[in-house]
Amino acid sequence: MDRLSLHADERIILGKKVKTLRKDGQLPGHVFGKGLETEHVTVDTKTFLKTFKEAGETGLIDLKIGAEKIRPVLVRGVQYDPVSDLPIHIDFYQVNLAEKVKVPVPLILIGEEPEKVHLGEAIVLQTLNEVEVEALPADLIEKIEVDQGLLKEIDDAITVGQLNYDKEKLTISADPEEIVVKLAPAVTAEMEKLLEEEATEQAEAQAEATPAEEAPPAEGEAPTEPEQPQEAEKSASADDATAGKSV
Repeated sequence: MDRLSLHADERIILGKKVKTLRKDGQLPGHVFGKGLETEHVTVDTKTFLKTFKEAGETGLIDLKIGAEKIRPVLVRGVQYDPVSDLPIHIDFYQVNLAEKVKVPVPLILIGEEPEKVHLGEAIVLQTLNEVEVEALPADLIEKIEVDQGLLKEIDDAITVGQLNYDKEKLTISADPEEIVVKLAPAVTAEMEKLLEEEATEQAEAQAEATPAEEAPPAEGEAPTEPEQPQEAEKSASADDATAGKSV
């Protein structure tokens, strides 16, 4: 994957005031990395979206902050407004080109659907949509393609161990026997719903097992406060108990 370039400016506006930047077409963000102090930056929203569309979360970006030297970064997370669906914050992870990183890589189905699908006898069931890949930043790939045309008979499957990728440069942590996609018998609408729920649970369990590198929180948005014990109620209960004893 070719490396892309993106210009950023140092940001001095922090907190809730960053909303004014968004109105001016600027996207606030952070640059962070292993052993590095977090830096506050802004990028042009339209330019970033164009770059992100091509780079995704696995493409290296040469980020230049002001007149400083170029830093190799990956997009580690983009937060979107729930109403407008526009980006409101971006996190860049500065990498060491000599150290391996772990990123999720999507598994994309390609090829013609199996004949049994056209005959209404089967469905193509993808149970794994992405895998965690470890590689040097320059060796990261955008996606791994999975040829569904290889599925001929009912219960034929393609596993993680059968995926086509450069095993000398990339390491996949998932179980080689884990099924990525299979040719399953055609099912009723009710059975299909159950299978989709099972696939969702599996994806959620995998996400919990591989937490992402922690990034600084977005700015300008009210954080969710943890629920605190209601001290007033506790005190009231204690007073009632004391009053009961004195009667």
